[in-house]
Amino acid sequence: MKRKDQPTPGPEGPEPAPEGFPPPLPPDPAHCLENDLARRDALARRMHQKIEEIEDHGFTQEELRMLSVFFDLSQEFETRRDFLTLCVLLPMLFFDQDCRLYLRTGPGAWKLARCLKIPATLPAAEPPHHPAMRGANFYAPIIGLKDSKELLGFDVRDNVLGWLEVAGGVALSRHKQIFFEKFAGRIGFQLHTRMALAKNREHLAFIQNLVEDIGHNVIVPNMIFKLFFNRLNSSIAALARCVAEAPPDIPPDFTAGLDFLQARLGSQYAEISRHYEQTSLFLETLLRRRHFTEGRYVLEKRRVNLLAQVVGPQVDRYRPRLEERGIAIDLSMGGIPDEPIVLLADLGLIAQVYANLFSNAVKYTRTVIGPEGQPLKFMAFGWETRPEAFGPGRPGVKLNVFTTGAAVPELERRGLFRTGFRSATAARELGTGHGLSFVRQVVDLHGGTVGYEPQELGNNFYIVLPLEEGE
Repeated sequence: MKRKDQPTPGPEGPEPAPEGFPPPLPPDPAHCLENDLARRDALARRMHQKIEEIEDHGFTQEELRMLSVFFDLSQEFETRRDFLTLCVLLPMLFFDQDCRLYLRTGPGAWKLARCLKIPATLPAAEPPHHPAMRGANFYAPIIGLKDSKELLGFDVRDNVLGWLEVAGGVALSRHKQIFFEKFAGRIGFQLHTRMALAKNREHLAFIQNLVEDIGHNVIVPNMIFKLFFNRLNSSIAALARCVAEAPPDIPPDFTAGLDFLQARLGSQYAEISRHYEQTSLFLETLLRRRHFTEGRYVLEKRRVNLLAQVVGPQVDRYRPRLEERGIAIDLSMGGIPDEPIVLLADLGLIAQVYANLFSNAVKYTRTVIGPEGQPLKFMAFGWETRPEAFGPGRPGVKLNVFTTGAAVPELERRGLFRTGFRSATAARELGTGHGLSFVRQVVDLHGGTVGYEPQELGNNFYIVLPLEEGE
């Protein structure tokens, strides 16, 4: 029955959202269960199995109340000491049952971690890894999840983290033994979750220290290289002046040699300087403090001239590697517009996107036979504006990087931008499968999309970014 205070949808659907509150993003069809029937049916079957198992146990109202209280208080008590106390105190409060908790402390080592009172004797040997009687007491193993070894830092056979000992368990009915088995299982899950949280806190503390180390030992020393480059450039300029002002009586062969040396040093300096500028940009962007403190890539947007600040420097950077592999750069099909494209974007991250795409071009461009029978091996890049790329009044720009070669097999195309994915056609080249995944992450952060298109002569990888207005 509908409550009286619920809004009634009008004849044309729900009322529009109040001003200042945008509507939700369009739904992803993959998130709707009607488009994932196999997963829905598999989980539904497992749910029915679990319901039947619980009904077969026939737990009493008091037993169910204890499990419910345990779940609620496990969320409330933050310290490990209070949690372990809860594990042994609840059975006493509900059933006047004395329990003890044993936990692993290392490979082959375990100890009594919590009890109501110290027992007269301790177990002589490790209890079994399955529910069992040992003397007069009943032992239920406390089992963690599959990654228990990584959390503890040592091998854990069968993921057994410890045992719940029920004193006088020999007098328990089989029903009560099953209840304590389930209770031990819930202890294992909660204990595992707490260990994972503690490990995450350790990782965060390490990352905080790492951020300080990066700033002190990487970023600052890298900036000093700029001073060295400036001094080197001054020396090259001084050498040029010496050549230009050489006395007329110096042998021409000598001055020609100096002139050649000066030109060569100038060319090498320019190449090293370009590499330094790009490497510094990537270091300062990828090692940005906020990425670590917030646990995600954080954008620092500004107005970026796409050709002058992003694509051009990356083309210059990768041109020698492309030429080394006999890969031409063809601009005849790139579609670079005459007017400059200015994006509101994170310069360092977008430059890294192009670096990944061009790096792939170096590795995966192959020779194909053109329409007139001639061998072709080239890459092309360009972009085109799309007035309604993201809907009415929301323009975007599609950025293309094309390479010649065999098309990616159709069955592999869905996985191209997934972390760790590598096509069968890439087996001969070194790689981790991270490059295109990184591209997708950065483009997603910018509110854009990524994609792949097979073409007649090769493959086109593209991204679509919004053309936002901003300072």
